[in-house]
Amino acid sequence: MEKSVNGNLSYRGSIQYNGLMTNPLANFLPNFMHFMTLNGSQLILLIGIMMFFGSFGGRIFARLKIPQVVGYIVVGIIFGVSGLLIFGKDTIAALNPISTAALSLIGFLVGAELKIEIIKKYGKQFVGILLGESITPFFVVGILTGLATYLFTGSVVQAVAFGLMLGAICAATAPAATTDVLKEYRTKGPLTTTILGIVAMDDAVALILYAVAATISAPLLGGHSVSFLSQLGAIAYDIFGSIALGIFFGFILNLIIKNIMTQDGRVLGFALGTLFLCTGVCDALNLDNILSSMFIGFFMTNFAHPKTNVMFKLVEKFTPPVYVLFFVTVGAKLNIWIVTPFIAVIALLYVSGRTLGKTIGSRLGARITKAPESVRKYLPFCLLSQAGVAIGLSIAAGNDFPDSIGPQIMLIITATTFIVQILGPICVKYGVTKAGEVGLNVTAEDIMKKARVDDVALNGSKICRPDSYTIVRDTDTVGKIIASFSHHENSNYEVKGTDGENEGKLIGVITLEHLKEAMAIGEMGEFMLAMDIMERVKVTAKPHFALPEAYQLFEDYDTEAICIVSEENKPLGVLEKFTVDHYLHQQMLELEHKLAGMDK
Repeated sequence: MEKSVNGNLSYRGSIQYNGLMTNPLANFLPNFMHFMTLNGSQLILLIGIMMFFGSFGGRIFARLKIPQVVGYIVVGIIFGVSGLLIFGKDTIAALNPISTAALSLIGFLVGAELKIEIIKKYGKQFVGILLGESITPFFVVGILTGLATYLFTGSVVQAVAFGLMLGAICAATAPAATTDVLKEYRTKGPLTTTILGIVAMDDAVALILYAVAATISAPLLGGHSVSFLSQLGAIAYDIFGSIALGIFFGFILNLIIKNIMTQDGRVLGFALGTLFLCTGVCDALNLDNILSSMFIGFFMTNFAHPKTNVMFKLVEKFTPPVYVLFFVTVGAKLNIWIVTPFIAVIALLYVSGRTLGKTIGSRLGARITKAPESVRKYLPFCLLSQAGVAIGLSIAAGNDFPDSIGPQIMLIITATTFIVQILGPICVKYGVTKAGEVGLNVTAEDIMKKARVDDVALNGSKICRPDSYTIVRDTDTVGKIIASFSHHENSNYEVKGTDGENEGKLIGVITLEHLKEAMAIGEMGEFMLAMDIMERVKVTAKPHFALPEAYQLFEDYDTEAICIVSEENKPLGVLEKFTVDHYLHQQMLELEHKLAGMDK
């Protein structure tokens, strides 16, 4: 180990460029680098490559039961500065607006989940856990990395400054990868609610901790002393200015959208236009676009016209391709060739200390605030990701301390971001799965999409049964059929043949109207046979049919009942429209009951 001219730590034998280790493939891929000089058509080609291979990678990882966001990042690593160098620095820089747009969309949709009734219910819990999971890792990481730095350098001043800065930066949690996993697995429950609340707010705590750390470190390292009050003033401007701007744009968006709610295309256009306009203004005023976007969503979900909630579904449908580009870009930026012994040790201590600190802090905060058991046990798994804010603060450290610890902090955060961006989503999936919250954020339409005809139940029994009371023989009397009403709730009957080639097969259907007409005749009507009053079957379905397919048949044939038959055309029962509605209602009630039980 040797000291460089500017006091930075460096090592002999490494492949370096401007003090950073570089990708050894760069020496063997000059044609790729030459080709990737940017122009308009090539940028479109690159976006196409990113979306196609990113989606492909996400699909592969999803099939492997790994969150698809990991697949996006891995594809970025393969094509980026750590791999084939197809995405060079110029390309990545040109795609920065996509990253900004993606973060704004993420903030907007997170804000949509922060309903006032949820904040009232979980507010105390949010604050307790937030302070615990932010401040505890500050001390754990600070102590571990500070001690390691002292052992490497022998400098108490550098050790203290290093520990303070890395401790402050580790408090931030990246919302992007975390919320993408929650969305992919349709999670809902107290753990999901807590995650969304925490990742939305702990960046503000990280900014304050950074201000404290920078104020203490500057005079220690011989730099210009910065007033703590001026630092706090800048942070207050960033936080409260962003909130005010978000509320302002939310107010404007509500005024516009409530007058065009029936025009989905225009609703989406105005929603995205307002969101990106706010993002641009934030950039011009040096405000936080994620926080502003979050408060647009917060305002719209809590104070806007109730019918404007359709806007969130429209925006959510727009986000997948943007997310693919964003996470592929994240992977492309990660440089795995920057590791030196010093960086490796500090990065390992940073990741392990941050994980330990967030585990202890979140569990302690959850226990003090009496959070549900699922939150206490599994929240630590969902707070590991770091990206935008952490990298931003490391860049700020590079600017504040360019001749001392700044460059090393940038390297450490880049290296650790690579680790936690890969492992973080996997841990989030594990946490929400163990908490039992996967698949609970669904609507009746979602339940229908996954159900089949033979999944539908009435009074706890499968309707498609050979011995069903809804199946009668062609020789059964009307009186016998009417007597069977006490055994079921169906108002339609399948009629099966009893002789010849029709024996055991469906030959007709009897509705309640047919029975009423027979009874109107008088006592003789009770002795009429099923074959006398039945009508031809309009439509049939098989037990394996998807429920949406069967439900569509109700509309197409203008009927309230569909005969269920086997492959041999043998009757199995009757699927009635009200039965499907009853089934969906029961499923939603069971989900609500399960969610209510999770809060204990």
